[in-house]
Amino acid sequence: MAWYDEAVFYHIYPLGLTGAPKENSYAQPEHRLNTLIPWISHIKEIGCNAIYIGPLFESVGHGYETTDYKKLDSRLGTNEDLTHFVSECHNQGILVILDGVFNHTGRDFFAFRDIQKNRENSPYKDWYCNVNFWGNNEYNDGFSYENWGGYNLLVKLNQHNPAVRDYICDVIRFWVHEFQIDGIRLDAADVLDFQYMQSIRQVANEVKPDFWLMGEVIHGDYTRWVNEGTLHSVTNYHLHKALYSGHNDHNYFEIAHTVKRLYSMGGNRPDGLKLYNFVDNHDVERIYTKLQNKAHFIPVHILLYTLPGIPSLYYGSEFGIEGRKERYSDDSLRPALSLENYTNAVKDNPFTRLIAALGRIRQTTPALSYGDYQELLLTNRQYAFSRNFNGTSVVVTVNNDDSDFIMTLPAMNVRAYMGALTGEKVSVGNGNIVVNVKANSGEIWIPVLGEQKNEPAMDTVPVETVIPTEAARTEESPVGMKEDKEPEAFEAPKPEKPAEPTAAIQTVNSPEAIKTAAQKETATPEDQEMAEAFERGKIAGLQEAILAIMEKNGPVTDQMCRDVMDNVYHDSLITWIKSFR
Repeated sequence: MAWYDEAVFYHIYPLGLTGAPKENSYAQPEHRLNTLIPWISHIKEIGCNAIYIGPLFESVGHGYETTDYKKLDSRLGTNEDLTHFVSECHNQGILVILDGVFNHTGRDFFAFRDIQKNRENSPYKDWYCNVNFWGNNEYNDGFSYENWGGYNLLVKLNQHNPAVRDYICDVIRFWVHEFQIDGIRLDAADVLDFQYMQSIRQVANEVKPDFWLMGEVIHGDYTRWVNEGTLHSVTNYHLHKALYSGHNDHNYFEIAHTVKRLYSMGGNRPDGLKLYNFVDNHDVERIYTKLQNKAHFIPVHILLYTLPGIPSLYYGSEFGIEGRKERYSDDSLRPALSLENYTNAVKDNPFTRLIAALGRIRQTTPALSYGDYQELLLTNRQYAFSRNFNGTSVVVTVNNDDSDFIMTLPAMNVRAYMGALTGEKVSVGNGNIVVNVKANSGEIWIPVLGEQKNEPAMDTVPVETVIPTEAARTEESPVGMKEDKEPEAFEAPKPEKPAEPTAAIQTVNSPEAIKTAAQKETATPEDQEMAEAFERGKIAGLQEAILAIMEKNGPVTDQMCRDVMDNVYHDSLITWIKSFR
């Protein structure tokens, strides 16, 4: 068990959050990074214990055209500022990983400048891919070279060159020695050479115990990257797409199918494949913007914090802010925010209150970090599963419908379960619990320690439920939760439509009794409709992946968008994605 097994990440795009200029003048350092020091206590308060921050190092514009890997971007401050920031995070129990942009550099990087000056005589002429001194480009360099994503601003490094590998490995050692960081997120990992990543992993194994490597990967078989020889984790874009479209389309089959497929990649073992889960980041629209029914913010985040994987929250989304992709800019996804405007958010903002509650539940319930996954109930609009660890079974229920829904679910041999969000207590009868899942909401059900014949042996100290109501305050305690302070009660944001007074009822006696429509031997018209809906979802996910890659590297024209959206052929889209390698 490593620190990242229990991590809840907070993702910061620092040039945006601090309001730095869009272009770097390379003038005297502006100490904007220091303005993020107050955010550390906020991050801790909402239940995060790790920060992914980047890009940080000297660059021309958006940060991914690095010009100096060993110098904090002048718009953010000095190396001493970064050392202080990481130290303060560690003082408050928060680990820190940085962005590693090791696929390409900017044109102001020293090696490229030397090629411009000395051409064929430069000792760095082989540091980049396909440098051709018979060619030219729009900068009139008198030579051409391979770029990343079609933009000559991003010069692609020759990762097969031992000198390049040695330099990047030295950069990692420098970051650990100078700033004491705890891991690196590898930008564009899905196009990095595997031997290159293996070299980085070897250094990671040397520099610091449990040094974590996470890679940006859009689509594909994640086990190609996540293994003992390369990376510890990758970005889970498969689940990201399923989480928002599964709610917008009222299609929990898409989410459940995605989870089972990813879980099986790791051999159906909790420790097999721990992916970096998210609902938004600096490259995609804010989840609150994407959701057609804003009340689905609740079940979406309950799933983010309880499904297998490592949850990550993008800065500002805990406040429920909007962020829509613009045609030629991602600025709206990366806004400057003042923490002073959210001083009492944990108490007054229902979205922040939810996130804080989920963060605390995640950190105090080991089953959500280490437990296996078993699907318990599945319809288009309702979904239940359990996370089982060390004799404790935590049950998660979500409902994307505008009406309440009653579920009968298999339970542990205990007297009762308690809702970690609401404090509601339900008794166990005949091996089941019967729970009413509120419209457009959900709950995390923790078994309560009571007088039963076979109490599970727990390593943790049982405490009261995370957010108990007055009626739920008893001397009994949920099993499998670590001791911590109790946060403010959570009141859910109101759904867009009022809940209907009646509730649907579905009974499930055991996991074996659950049969989804896709598992039936004879396909019905409804089965076919579900299958077609899932296929449409896969196509949409691939199209989004292609646009994300394009938009990350420069303006995307209307014609480019039309070309992507007009392609509805799975194999063709896969080939298109591979063409970016």
